[in-house]
Amino acid sequence: MSQQHMGYEPDLNGPEFWYKAFPIARGSRQSPVEITFSQSEYDSSLKPLKLSYDPGAAKRIVNNGHSFNVEFDDSTDRSVLSGGPLTENYRLIQFHFHWGCSGSQGSEHIVDGKQYAAELHLVHWNTKYESFKVAVTKDDGLAVIGILLEVGSANSGLEKVVNVLSKIETKGKDAVFTDFDPICLLPESMEFYTYNGSLTTPPLLECVTWIVLQKPISVSNEQMEKFYSLYFTSAGESPAKHMVSNWRPVQPLCGRTIRRSFE
Repeated sequence: MSQQHMGYEPDLNGPEFWYKAFPIARGSRQSPVEITFSQSEYDSSLKPLKLSYDPGAAKRIVNNGHSFNVEFDDSTDRSVLSGGPLTENYRLIQFHFHWGCSGSQGSEHIVDGKQYAAELHLVHWNTKYESFKVAVTKDDGLAVIGILLEVGSANSGLEKVVNVLSKIETKGKDAVFTDFDPICLLPESMEFYTYNGSLTTPPLLECVTWIVLQKPISVSNEQMEKFYSLYFTSAGESPAKHMVSNWRPVQPLCGRTIRRSFE
């Protein structure tokens, strides 16, 4: 993916230009979307989510120039998601965040008219396929849990993540990041919305079963400042650009149904 086609600058390489290199950006199954309770459907057949994560599978954290990824060993079923709308097991490969430049915006999904300060994406791939690379080419290849972050009290689960961000300030930097259980990032309630969508960054493939949790988690302003202190640019690159507002705006639903697990 060439960097000039992938960025968040409105007049240069922002989301409104992505379709030029990735025509699927104008497809009928794009993400994120706006979710409302009143326009979603309660589905009693949705099972509770089952998450089993191995903290030892966490490997490293890397600044990729548009967010940062915490990467996991996905060679075996060490960290697995099942249940909810899913009929197979999905392995955790990484998680990352999208955020704004202030506490009033930054999440990709909008829920009941509200955009949150940030959004966490836990990315899993369907183990009926032989690899992540193959899974992203399939309709049911990925399952992503989206968790909204609301400014409030400091989040103790997030602390280990934000404390290491100073080591990966610029694009291409990475650091060892082990012994971390993403369960600590989940809200108390695991009620969710679900719909069929896409990756929210190029190549924007329409391969994602989205599971957006209804309840947000908290994040403090001080913790968000650590996110804002990262850079889109490499060390020594000029001009240096702070990593802010790395979210894609909501896309048309195009007749899709959003289901929910709660009445």
